[in-house]
Amino acid sequence: MELTDPTLLALNSYTKALSAALGYRDVSTRLHSERVTGLARAIGVSMGLSAHELGMLNVAASFHDVGKIGIPDAILLKPAAHTEAERLEMRRHTEIGEKIIAAMEIEGARQASLSVRAHHENFDGSGYPDQLAGEEIPLLARIISIADSYDAMAETRVHHRARSHGEVMTILEQETGRKHDPALMRHFRVLIEASELKAGGH
Repeated sequence: MELTDPTLLALNSYTKALSAALGYRDVSTRLHSERVTGLARAIGVSMGLSAHELGMLNVAASFHDVGKIGIPDAILLKPAAHTEAERLEMRRHTEIGEKIIAAMEIEGARQASLSVRAHHENFDGSGYPDQLAGEEIPLLARIISIADSYDAMAETRVHHRARSHGEVMTILEQETGRKHDPALMRHFRVLIEASELKAGGH
């Protein structure tokens, strides 16, 4: 995406260093973030978001997991399933990420940081860290949530194998209304079929 908005150009410039840092810390998180950004942008385009909104979405999606920089290696890079205590520690990445982005103190950073904080909120209010529900959750965070869930399930992780596109969509459908915004899922169902980021298999 070519950015021409001065606010977004400044914000993007400041966050380039964060992207490099995240890549050195955990390359899999950086690659995941790149795919999530592509999927989130496609959702935004299908919804008709403005150029400014798409640019802000690009920043928030790119750095939705930047807070993982603050998670200890023993937890972040653990080659096994997390304990309950470790899982709770991992959840802190949303709040850490918000603080990192907001600390830039330039125009647009606060809006992006709130979407980073809220990308694990669930549509029914059962998510974290603030148990927001429905439209209380920032629109950009609701978009990122779908893209994040899709890519996470389509890739091999410590606690699960990579799932096929059909398997992932079945789970997303089951989660719609509970975890994901039904209106946004209507856009995603259509666009993912033609996306280069569509998972393999059926």
